[in-house]
Order: sequence, then structure tokens, then C-alpha cells
Amino acid sequence: MCESVFAALEWELLDRVPLPTPTEVRTAVFDFIEGWYNPTRRHSSLDYVSPIDFERQAMPTPPAPPSGTEAAA
Repeated sequence: MCESVFAALEWELLDRVPLPTPTEVRTAVFDFIEGWYNPTRRHSSLDYVSPIDFERQAMPTPPAPPSGTEAAA
């Protein structure tokens, strides 16, 4: 899976956008991963959902508070 991330990074970002300084490369890679790859891009290994949506689906639903009780203020 790691090779898939690097292939997508190279194909979809680094080969298309000129990045002359190391700072611009770091910023672009961070934006690519956190701004598009994890929250938006669908992954075949995750049944075609994004990693963030996959994690949301896997998280258990918190239990509902008992009826008739109020939260302490």
C-alpha cells in the first residue's frame, strides 16, 4: 500500500507541479496527503471509500446517555 501512496504522489503531484525549493516540496506533499489523498481519494483496498471515511465507519458509535438524566453543568 505504501508503494501505491508514493506512486500517486509522484504521478498526481510531483510530475505535474514545479516545486523549486525543499520548503515548497514539503508543503505540497503535506497538502496533497492531508488535503486530498486521505480525506477525498477513494481507495480500492478500502472498498472504494477514502481513508477518513473508512475510519469513521470503523469507529464504534458512542452509547446514548440514560434517559431522564442531565449532564452536570
